[in-house]
Parts: sequence; C-alpha cells; structure tokens
Amino acid sequence: MTCPAPTPSALSDVKVDAAGVVAFTQALVRTPSVNDPVHGRSEQTAATLVAEQMRAFGWDPVIAGAALGRPNVVATIEGGGGDGPTLLFEGHTDVVTEGPRAEWTVDPFGAEIRDGRLYGRGAADMKSGVAAMLYGTRALQLAGPFPGRIVVAALADEEGLMIGVHDFVDSGQADGVDAAIVCEPEGGEICPVSKGAIRIRVDFHGRMAHGAMPQHGRNPLPVAAAFINRLAELERELQERYGEHEHLGLPYVTPTVVTGGDLDQINVIPALATVAADVRTVPGIDHAMLITRVREIAAPAEVSVLVDRLPVDTPADHPVVAALAVAHRTVTGEEPRYGGVPGTTDGTILTARGGVPTVVYGPGGKWIAHQADEYVEVAEIIRYARVYAEAARLFLAGQP
Repeated sequence: MTCPAPTPSALSDVKVDAAGVVAFTQALVRTPSVNDPVHGRSEQTAATLVAEQMRAFGWDPVIAGAALGRPNVVATIEGGGGDGPTLLFEGHTDVVTEGPRAEWTVDPFGAEIRDGRLYGRGAADMKSGVAAMLYGTRALQLAGPFPGRIVVAALADEEGLMIGVHDFVDSGQADGVDAAIVCEPEGGEICPVSKGAIRIRVDFHGRMAHGAMPQHGRNPLPVAAAFINRLAELERELQERYGEHEHLGLPYVTPTVVTGGDLDQINVIPALATVAADVRTVPGIDHAMLITRVREIAAPAEVSVLVDRLPVDTPADHPVVAALAVAHRTVTGEEPRYGGVPGTTDGTILTARGGVPTVVYGPGGKWIAHQADEYVEVAEIIRYARVYAEAARLFLAGQP
C-alpha cells in the first residue's frame, strides 16, 4: 500500500495561540534586557526565556555566545513536507535603556495591558515581534507539513554594534538561508529597503598653548569647524545627485559629536579636537567613494570608520516580499503598504554580509521605539503572528 504524500497546510488550518503569544510578550517585556553590565543587566535572561519556550514547542535551540552573557538563540524547524527553501525569522532580545523613570506613566518593565495596549520598554522594539515569530512558526508547524524549513533566530546586541548578527553570519548559520523576514516594528508597512549607515570619527591634532599666546600653538578647533562646513557641502552634493528616495527620503551627513578642550581650562588651546558624523545613505551611493571623499576633505586629520553598513534594496517582487504582501492582504483584509527603514537593522548585516534577501515587517509603530511609554497594540501581536505563519506557508510552498 502506498501512503499519500503529505499535503501542505492551508491558512484555514493555521491556528495561532493568541493568549500564549500575548503572555510570552509580557514575559519578555518584564525582563529588562538592557546591555548594562555595570548594573548586571544583559540579554541573558530574555535569551533563556526564548530558549525555554522553544523547548516547550519541542524545538532544539542552539545557544551560542556572541559575547559573555549575550547569547544568540537559534532553532531550525523542519517542515516535514519535502525539499524546499529555508526561511529565516529574525529578531533581537536586547532593548535600549528605559531612561528617566519619571517620564513613564507606567512601569517600563511591567508589561501592563491598558485599553488594548501592552506597555513597556521593548514592547514594540521588539519583543512583540520575537513572540509573534515564535508563535507564528509554531502555528504553521502544528497545522501540518510544509516544504523546506524555518530558522527562528533571536539575536543579541542589535541596539549596539550588532555583534549577534555578525556572529550569526560569521559562524555560517546564515549559509543556505534563502530569505529572511526581520520582525522589527514598522507600523504596518512592508519594508524591503533600508538606509545604509556610515559612522566616522575624525581627530584633528593640534599643539597645546596658552590662550593668551596662540601663536605658540596650533589650534585644531577652527580646522574642525571648517570640516563640519565641508560635511554640509557634501550632504548637499549627495542630495542633489541622488535625490529623495521613494521610501527612504534623502541621504544625510550629520555631525553628531564635537569635542575639544576643557571648560575648566578655557585659557588653553587644546591639542586635539574630534568630530564624529553619522552618515545615512540610500541605494546607489557608493560607500567606498563616500569614505574616500570624507578622507579627502578631512586631510591631514586622522579618519576612523567605526561602522559601515550598506543599504538594503530587496526588489519588491522578490518571492519573500510577494509572499508577505499576499499574507498581509489575506490575514488583515487590507492592501499592503510599502515603506523603508530609516535606520539599520540586523537585516542590513544579513543582506550585506550574509547575502540573504531581507524584508522588515513587524508589530508596533515605526516611531514609538525608544520612547517613554513605548507600547504595542495587543491585537497586532496576534495579527502579525498569523501573517508570519501565512507568509512562511506561501514562501516555502513557492507561492504566490
């Protein structure tokens, strides 16, 4: 007797544990996973919660230390429906500091639900996204076999230097991944494009002298000021050449830090002045060319490139973007809206270094992240888990 081949699940078969995904979001928000080793805080406890939930689902998570006390948690779920592609759901477990508690009207780590909103640091950015990707994947798994496999990755340090995703890529865990959905909050928008980022430090060396006798020294401050003006000219050139991107807006070259001298010694010409700049690029801008230009206008100062992250420009008709659009329409009944990520996410590294096509889409408002009284709509957590399940089903089955 020949057994029939397993039939891939359909949307009607996928049932998300609504109470479970909300409760798990609350558990994550109640974990203050700020990278703050002085006060004994890190992603460790949040990563442990993720690993425990994965084991409760019957998964076998791999816990790899991107750094001491800052682990990545990764699980691979085989669909059981034959050969097929590999889809990655990615999120991060760290959050930024809560800031002054007096600015909050709720406990920043209380995960209080009020009027349909779940409040707390990381509620939107991005513990609701982490919970939704876990529970969406579990719902699809329970619905029956599907082709290929899903990798679910909760990584460390997205809010910092992104050591988690760098470790994920460098250790080969991104090898064989065909596409990724990064579950960051984007306010209902599907974001296949993201700005690039270059962070530059420029040190201008002078020679210390008495302020009453400047002829005996070399003041680096006027040179640093002239450099800032040159940065403004460079920004205008970039904006005139590349224009305003449909979803990302204009490129920017923004001086963010200027240091030099000591307010307790106003009568002293400093020996060093430093200017740091945050450069945000759009697709089409050559980063190597741009860095060379900065070195030219800063010469002979010392230029250090601290961060160099290329823009993401996944085509809107890529299968993972198309699957996500159809899933959004099917689950929400609304036409998908497309947008762009104004900053960078782990998806930037997945694409630029890992060669993985990425799209960003997740619960929570695009602009609420990092603010006091951060929140996510409870209904969105459940809705996005359902969209994730449907998007994975479509993408892995080679649809639409």
